[in-house]
Amino acid sequence: MSKRDYYEVLGVERSANEAELKKAYRRLAMKHHPDRNPDDEAAEAKFKEAKEAHDILSNAEKKAAYDQFGHAAFEGGMGGGGGGQGAGGFGDIFGDMFGDIFGGAQGGGGGRQRQRRGADLRYNMELSLEEAVRGVEKNITVPRMSGCKTCHGSGAKAGSKPKHCGTCNGQGQVRIQQGFFSVQQTCPQCHGNGTIISDPCNDCHGEGRVRENKKLSVKIPAGVDEGDQIRLSGEGENAGTGGINGDLYVSVVLKEHQIFTREGVDLHCTVPISYSTLALGGDLEVPTLDGRAKLKIPAGTQSGKMFRLRGKGVKNVRNAGFIGDLYCEVSVETPVHLTKRQKELLQELDESIHTGGSKHSPQESSWADKIKSFLDDIVT
Repeated sequence: MSKRDYYEVLGVERSANEAELKKAYRRLAMKHHPDRNPDDEAAEAKFKEAKEAHDILSNAEKKAAYDQFGHAAFEGGMGGGGGGQGAGGFGDIFGDMFGDIFGGAQGGGGGRQRQRRGADLRYNMELSLEEAVRGVEKNITVPRMSGCKTCHGSGAKAGSKPKHCGTCNGQGQVRIQQGFFSVQQTCPQCHGNGTIISDPCNDCHGEGRVRENKKLSVKIPAGVDEGDQIRLSGEGENAGTGGINGDLYVSVVLKEHQIFTREGVDLHCTVPISYSTLALGGDLEVPTLDGRAKLKIPAGTQSGKMFRLRGKGVKNVRNAGFIGDLYCEVSVETPVHLTKRQKELLQELDESIHTGGSKHSPQESSWADKIKSFLDDIVT
């Protein structure tokens, strides 16, 4: 596959000056940097492409060669071995340009070695609705790789120390020259640590970390919802010798509640109600998370009517002063297992209601009129 034009890659004119080139490169690097796009091969490829274009065009000799011969200037040994910065790895130029954003680098000068960071961990914590609404403190046990306490994470046996790697001069990376370019790679001798352990610790076998079941106490704030995450900084996996811990993300999973369903800061429930209460009106006792509450049911209430109880919902986890509402939907319960006399009474009531027509059943009468009109239109 042929390479794209370097000016096209950076999105600049061929007359662009050094400041314009740097600005264009910085914008692309910020967008496609691997630390911002983990496990995204396409983004990594675009980052490398932008870096290669900037390295060539920001060097006067290489830019002149490229402007005259294009990509051919750097293929097959064509052109001179001009000075300037080679195409280093991610930790090279970004140690200077984006250290504050992506965690910086260790040490000074060119070819900086970034401190290795352990993997982040995730723990799914099941909570009842009541625990999520009110907040709770939970003790959990997380299996993870932790820094070895025997050698304090150095990987070396007590009384000995890791030795400076002579291959990479303690940088953890080496450069391999390829024509105009120098490629930065992880040191094959120390595997990026910058040190070599000749007398390893008996407990961690030189790895600087051991497996353990870490016990932690997690405070869950009031109002958390399904999928919310709580980050415990430094409680993830240890990276091993010379590295630091990742983070632990506690993810909230809500158990199904026997009465309520939740929608954000609001709660919903369906309350069964007798036909007679809907027709005649009355008081209805409903549950809330704070106990019992009474609803005033007006006479003639229809099944499916929603009643709102203000401030009986969930506290907003990001705004403690805001509390949601409780919505109670009343649903008529059809009586079952009726006695002969009960059936007779219902039949008498039904006949009496239908005698009144739309006076007692306006919705049913309106529905009947709509059906008649619809069928008449079909016939005509």
